[in-house]
Amino acid sequence: MSGLRKLLPGDGGAMLFDSAASRAIEQAALADAPAHALMERAGLAVARLALSMAPHAQRIWIAAGPGNNGGDGLVAARWLHAAGKNVHVTCVGDIDRLPPYAAHARHQALLAGVVLHGATQWPAEDQDLLIDALLGLGQRRAPAGVMAATIQALRAGRQRGATVLAVDLPTGLCADTGRALGDALLHADATLALLTAKPGLFTSQGRDAAGEVWCDDLGVAPNEAHATARLSARADAMAAMAPRLAALHASHKGRFGDVWVVGGAPGMQGAAWLAARASLRAGAGRVYVSGLASDDAAPSSIDSPELMQRSWHDARTASWADQATVVCGCGGGDVVRKVLPELISRARRLVLDADALNGIAGDSTLARQLEARGRRGAATVMTPHPLEAARLLNVDTAALQADRLRSAQVLADRFGAVVVLKGSGSVVAAPAQLPVINASGNARLATAGTGDVLAGWIGGCWSSHADDNTLSIAALVAIGSAWLHGHAVEQPGTALPLPAGQLIDAMAKAADTLR
Repeated sequence: MSGLRKLLPGDGGAMLFDSAASRAIEQAALADAPAHALMERAGLAVARLALSMAPHAQRIWIAAGPGNNGGDGLVAARWLHAAGKNVHVTCVGDIDRLPPYAAHARHQALLAGVVLHGATQWPAEDQDLLIDALLGLGQRRAPAGVMAATIQALRAGRQRGATVLAVDLPTGLCADTGRALGDALLHADATLALLTAKPGLFTSQGRDAAGEVWCDDLGVAPNEAHATARLSARADAMAAMAPRLAALHASHKGRFGDVWVVGGAPGMQGAAWLAARASLRAGAGRVYVSGLASDDAAPSSIDSPELMQRSWHDARTASWADQATVVCGCGGGDVVRKVLPELISRARRLVLDADALNGIAGDSTLARQLEARGRRGAATVMTPHPLEAARLLNVDTAALQADRLRSAQVLADRFGAVVVLKGSGSVVAAPAQLPVINASGNARLATAGTGDVLAGWIGGCWSSHADDNTLSIAALVAIGSAWLHGHAVEQPGTALPLPAGQLIDAMAKAADTLR
């Protein structure tokens, strides 16, 4: 009956359903199941995971809210009490206005001998395990009053060493966007998503708030046609790297395409060379670097003799440029704007990063040119961080971050491009495709140059798909590259940032394991 599985940390791949889709799935499941059956399954799933997470916990405090999420907590309390645990439940809300299933769960808990407290009564002694069953999908605004005070008590218990398990969602987190609903956001050690996995658990503030994410479908198979997004997975990286992973003996560099990296304004030349190195390791047959600094300021290629340096004049007059995958903007500074018109009109495949995106955001003519490129079917991948994306949409960063899925999709639809909106739970969006939230990575990527590496890797990986110039292949490459980019820093026992140059080698090593 139970389909419990761990989603994060892990390989991902799950379909995600927003609150509207989840409620529709829940209503259909309730109509098909015997009375109280779904809540009984949910409560049992919570109790089982709680016992697995904290098998030696003796004192357990469950904060139960005024809806069905609280009912799930009450059923769990009954099972934990039966297992011999010292269980206290604080019921937050008017017990006379509980929904029917939650009211039934409360009655059954009382019959079983579970200790129930009023809204402002909390256990006097420290607890070993805390279960947040306060709000779930019903959250729409910042918790206030007694609800906020209960969250503060749960926070204090966690600070004293208790483990926290959230039921469906951590209280104070938006299910659809991953944004905090005010200041009273509870951070859990683990979250058990019930029936469906919600996108807010995997992006923005959700990843830190949710901790390990588990999902139990409660014996119900949601219709994937109603999914809002999905998580990326190892399989995406394998598909993106397929041409190189499956290469036969009778291969040559021409089969894997050329990459042309344009960037590296004065003082920022290293960014272009990082992108170029990443392109080569990702699978490109040949990589050319066209720096925008003066020749005497360009870095030496002695450390990377495989990369071929070309002046901008030589690059723009070369016949191969029309067939290359172009990565533009890494360390481009303001000077990159002068090359963008030609690249937008001419490049067969175009990866736009960093200052190239800032240049387009600040020039309506360039923006219109990029929109026209999308309309004529020329494939583009854009890799903005939140500030760059906000500039492109002419909004502030807070507004963009408030709904990362929607922001990425608006950008993708406007420019007819694949958009990789970077950040915690990077979002990959493309026109007429289901958005994907990246399931890998951590704060070790928060160091200079890692975005240049991602842009370059996308270019090199994309180049190796030499015979397919569709936007769907561009999306596949972007999704798989983002997953590999994050996966490369997920080594256990490491916390310090991974320098961008070392990240390239780590990604190559991770790619080798995909075989």
